[in-house]
Amino acid sequence: MLSENLQLLRKIKGYSQEYVAEKIGVARQTIAKWENDESIPDIINSNKLAELYEVSLDDLVKSQTDELEIQQMAPNGKYIFGIATLGEKGQIVIPAKARRIFGLNPGDELMVLGDEMQGLALLKADFFLEVIEEMKKEK
Repeated sequence: MLSENLQLLRKIKGYSQEYVAEKIGVARQTIAKWENDESIPDIINSNKLAELYEVSLDDLVKSQTDELEIQQMAPNGKYIFGIATLGEKGQIVIPAKARRIFGLNPGDELMVLGDEMQGLALLKADFFLEVIEEMKKEK
């Protein structure tokens, strides 16, 4: 999995093995060995690779290749968290990574917005109310 992720991320970014090696301070052959699953990078080099490829260390090591492909399609600061299942009563379980990144905790209130053509959006209720107040002040 790690070797596949290293190959995929390098190709998505359009980097050569030489470029990656230079950026993280190893030989090109080392990059080739990591990508061919002949050896693995230590934690320091893994962290450098994650930073270079703009992914989390966790995603670099654990994600399936198809998950990384999807994540790399999103611009910086934008995320694709995967699929959430709608329960019988309309409840949605927000993926743990999304809750962590956006600081969502049990009991937080979310505003649900919808557009028949675009879909649904969830916003923290306090943020939404602040925006409404600002709009009122501008009028």
